[in-house]
Amino acid sequence: MKRLWLLFAQSVTVLLALYFIVATLQPGWLQRNNAVRSNAGIALIEAPQSEANRTSVATSSFSPAAKKASPAVVSINTSTAVRHPRANDPWFQFFFGDQGVQNQAGLGSGVIVSPDGYVLTNNHVVEAADDIEVTLTDGRKAKGSVIGTDPETDLAILKISLDKLPVIVLGNSDSAEVGDQVLAIGNPFGVGQTVTSGIISALGRSELGINTFENFIQTDAAINPGNSGGALVDVNGNLVGINTAIYSRSGGSMGIGFAIPVALAKNVLDSIVRDGKVTRGWIGVEPNDLTPELAETFGVKADSGVIITGVLQSGPAANAGIRPGDVITQIGDMQVHHVQSLLTAVAALVPGTTSEVQLRRGDQSLTLPITPGTRPVNNRAMPQGRR
Repeated sequence: MKRLWLLFAQSVTVLLALYFIVATLQPGWLQRNNAVRSNAGIALIEAPQSEANRTSVATSSFSPAAKKASPAVVSINTSTAVRHPRANDPWFQFFFGDQGVQNQAGLGSGVIVSPDGYVLTNNHVVEAADDIEVTLTDGRKAKGSVIGTDPETDLAILKISLDKLPVIVLGNSDSAEVGDQVLAIGNPFGVGQTVTSGIISALGRSELGINTFENFIQTDAAINPGNSGGALVDVNGNLVGINTAIYSRSGGSMGIGFAIPVALAKNVLDSIVRDGKVTRGWIGVEPNDLTPELAETFGVKADSGVIITGVLQSGPAANAGIRPGDVITQIGDMQVHHVQSLLTAVAALVPGTTSEVQLRRGDQSLTLPITPGTRPVNNRAMPQGRR
């Protein structure tokens, strides 16, 4: 009996020692217990609800958060073969010779969000790239393959094939508040991984002309060229956003940066992995912000909403009875205050599933059923302000 008790005590001692070693050197291994499967079957690690909502805890050092998140933030180097636009012009060749194909290099960042090898980054980081190389903080490199892109939110999904990948923990961007402390992690100017700190300056930034669908987290944490696609994390080291753009007159940080909320990024990730693309609703209208001049022109009595100045013939809106001059105030459960909120509300509709649209026509209030179609892919040119 004494021998069995001694064996038990020794086993417990060894197990506790292993636990403390793993907790100290590889805490990410223990976090796998919080792993969940998304709607697309992707293995993700999400922070416990109590921790995800605790984003404004004062701290004397960001070192624990940086150590937790940094290994999952990668550097992305791209190469694109380009030819001079006049390379086939005989006169150009006569004076300058055959210039051939030249490689144009690009630089950005990304975030490993799944042990399956999925990496979130910006679409403009990998757009038109012929070769993509992903470099981890431990020095390992891997070829990145593009699983899918969503230009309208400027997100892209890459996949790499490496073992024992460090994975970032997904936080809750919906619980973020103005004034919360955050860290921006990326590879600015190619100098190597860098961590900068700041606060959340604003939430729900839209109408910036950066993306089609905008709901940005604004931060004053320094974001510079090369930070695109990197992580914006809270004081617990949990991902709250993907850094995507800055406002700058000099090309460098001026304290106004924008990140895509992780909640939106996760939905795009699921859609691309599951369906190969992001499917959004579409109703076929030309919307404009309501102004007193437009209201007077169309003879409508409304002081809020979005006025419809054009309706596509035989489109979902036309079939539902929506006319030019109607002011849409609500789509489904979402209130509509400006064009951006209308785009977001329509995009959230499920194609083929009937919803209700509330609107003002003249001095009347109407509710119309509408069955949205699928939004066409928009491959518009990349706007300025990308970093």
